[in-house]
Amino acid sequence: MRFSYAEAMTQATYYAPLAQAAEAAGYTSMTVADSLIYPKESDSKYPYTDTGDRAFLDGKEFIEAMILCAHLFAQTTTLRLTPFVVKLPIRPPVLMAKQASSLAFLSGNRLGLGVGLSPWPEDFDALGVDWARRGKRMDECMDILKGLTTGEYFQYSGEFYEVDELKQCPGATEPIPLLVGGHADAALRRAVRKGDGWMHAGGDGEELDRLLTRLAEIRKEEGDTRDDFEVHVISYDAYTVDGVKRLEDKGVTDCIVGFRVPYIMGPDTEPIEKKIDALNGYADTIISKVNG
Repeated sequence: MRFSYAEAMTQATYYAPLAQAAEAAGYTSMTVADSLIYPKESDSKYPYTDTGDRAFLDGKEFIEAMILCAHLFAQTTTLRLTPFVVKLPIRPPVLMAKQASSLAFLSGNRLGLGVGLSPWPEDFDALGVDWARRGKRMDECMDILKGLTTGEYFQYSGEFYEVDELKQCPGATEPIPLLVGGHADAALRRAVRKGDGWMHAGGDGEELDRLLTRLAEIRKEEGDTRDDFEVHVISYDAYTVDGVKRLEDKGVTDCIVGFRVPYIMGPDTEPIEKKIDALNGYADTIISKVNG
């Protein structure tokens, strides 16, 4: 089992020392959150809280995800980074491919690129991208990323994007895993058809079991027998050794763990020393016992 440390919506100056501490403690990776704007007025609902309220996001220090990855890669040597998740279809795919391949090249292939659809129409409006048919746009963006990050000549003709034959150098020296986030059936199928793994966004155990069962069904339907397909989940089971083993039996490859609820109003006041103590304590009691 691999373990990802998750800390979001904290002070931006904390991320580098936390990444270094997670690496030293034996975590495989660290998640990186993505948020581009906070509209003053919005009717949108946040999909991962009970009330749908998004006011807790106001004023949070979000460093642009790819820039933060570059910063953290420069501060670490083995830690993998898994954006959780980059809102892909609002970004120009050729530029996104250049950023991703550059990060993978400079970091020694430590990027696992989590990608997903933004739930906010305001993100699309602010970036000048049509909200309609965003799923199809996402599919095309993934195709272009897969093609261009190889460093070889690539051309593409789709409904939304036309790419003349071109290449970007340097390419990634290994394929960059595209890890698809989302709980909708379309997202699960996209993870199997277009991606290299799936990222779970949280929820109760019963819902997670349903999603894992459905993911397995889709993989069977699509004839997907890859041994390296990644399944990243958030689960209370990840906080006990027996629970981790249960997740492993269900096909989970990566446990995403955090040690505080980030959905709070105002700044994160938890001292960095407490955060490091928490991630170290988990490594001592769980990671060391699971992975020996």
